Amino acid sequence: MPLPQENIYTIEDIYALPDDKRAELIDGEMYMMAPPSTTHQRISRILNIQIDAYIQKNNSPCEVFAAPFAVFLNNDMRTYVEPDISVICDKDKLDDQGCHGAPDWIIEIVSPSSKKTDYFIKMFKYRTAGVREYWIIDPISNSVLVYSFEKDIWADHYDFSDKVKVNIYEDLYLDFSGIKI
Repeated sequence: MPLPQENIYTIEDIYALPDDKRAELIDGEMYMMAPPSTTHQRISRILNIQIDAYIQKNNSPCEVFAAPFAVFLNNDMRTYVEPDISVICDKDKLDDQGCHGAPDWIIEIVSPSSKKTDYFIKMFKYRTAGVREYWIIDPISNSVLVYSFEKDIWADHYDFSDKVKVNIYEDLYLDFSGIKI
């Protein structure tokens, strides 16, 4: 008896979703996304402001984008993600649709429904796609995990009282003590 065939989704399926539905696509598997919480949005806004201020002050070639922002991670039709924060330093990867290829730095802010995806599936996918640095921020445990894939650092652990070093920059630290959640 044959096994039931699983659906393999493509970016066309993502674009066909109703306007009130959001999803990500990883290797042809669709992951529905819940609306972000107020805490999630606060953290995203504050970090986005801090990162953008650093980029502007230092005339960096990088740009920072907050979700929803399309990242076509593998430049294929089967993987499409919307990281909470993406920093892209290669302007050739950007067009009006989003980022084509791996961002330099990705931040995901964990929600109860996204833990497995953020901690395991995306971490592996981001690493193999060429993301240089990946942060997982968990507002429930007040923790920040920093993976510097280019430096083979596998999870420096911080909490919300720390200033956290950004490894892709020489002198950028993000201060989590100022985030009131």
